[in-house]
Amino acid sequence: MRVVRYGGRDVKLSPHFTLAEATKSQTAERLEIDNSPSDEVIERMRLVAEHILEPVRENYRRAVTVNSFYRCLDLNRQIGSKDTSQHVTGEAVDFEVAGVPNPVVAEWVRDNLVYDQCILEFHTPGKPDSGWVHVSYSQAIARKQCLTINAQGTQQGLVA
Repeated sequence: MRVVRYGGRDVKLSPHFTLAEATKSQTAERLEIDNSPSDEVIERMRLVAEHILEPVRENYRRAVTVNSFYRCLDLNRQIGSKDTSQHVTGEAVDFEVAGVPNPVVAEWVRDNLVYDQCILEFHTPGKPDSGWVHVSYSQAIARKQCLTINAQGTQQGLVA
């Protein structure tokens, strides 16, 4: 993993999550896109790590794998995501918890945390580790919106 240095030091967003893992992208590396966030975005990322990732890790007492966190606008466009994605503002993270089915993690987030959106993405019923959990957090808004996104489209609620 590359090490992101900011102001001459390695940056920890929270006790268990670093800026390096939050900005890592194979697509960015392959296309030589600078995926470095601004100070303002880093602060939002800290809030996501503290209010979403750390409580999930604490609850399950297992490693949380970050699949996608911050994406600069250029990177976000390269992977085909909308410009309005909260990943661009540092307010969204896609992740999985080792050994815990993604629908179970999404339901725990729904029932226990303050968040803006909780989305079970591309989960296949009968395959507990398929897909991932997307959660966004913002100090400005907490809609507590739950969605399921899969090949059939977008549905309200968590549909496993």
